[in-house]
Amino acid sequence: MKRPEPIQVIKQRRDAALRALVDGVPYVRFLGITFDRRGDELTGVLHFDPKLIGNPMLPALHGGVTAAFLEVTAIVTLSWAMLWDDLEAGRLDAEALTPETLPRLPKTIDFSVDYLRAGLPRDGYARARLNRSGRRYASVHVEAWQDNRDRLFAQATGHFLMPPPAA
Repeated sequence: MKRPEPIQVIKQRRDAALRALVDGVPYVRFLGITFDRRGDELTGVLHFDPKLIGNPMLPALHGGVTAAFLEVTAIVTLSWAMLWDDLEAGRLDAEALTPETLPRLPKTIDFSVDYLRAGLPRDGYARARLNRSGRRYASVHVEAWQDNRDRLFAQATGHFLMPPPAA
């Protein structure tokens, strides 16, 4: 009978897989986006940096930065959901994962952003909800907030083409 893994080993394996997924996209690093993981749930974190300001008179986050933050959160959450079962079943070696060995990321078909209010010069947070995730297509809704989870500054809906399964 196989002994259960210590919780610390499981946590390290999950963190290593998420790190490989996020570190594989240079634009994510440039924007300063990280992910807080609690079990299988991810929260994107856009760490404030003055380079992200679009209108210095307000000041407010650039709309393109906001859209990119929402789209990155959607894609990483969707990819994480694809990896989760293989990771938990031990079919995926998280320690051996690199950006080159990860499965391909979903491709954006369309992405529609609703700007609800100005993004303030502070950290932002986002969570994605998978509305539908099939073999070929996925639909994702993302919400972003700063200080108050109930006071969104942007939301988006995206449709994605899923990568083919690994051979």
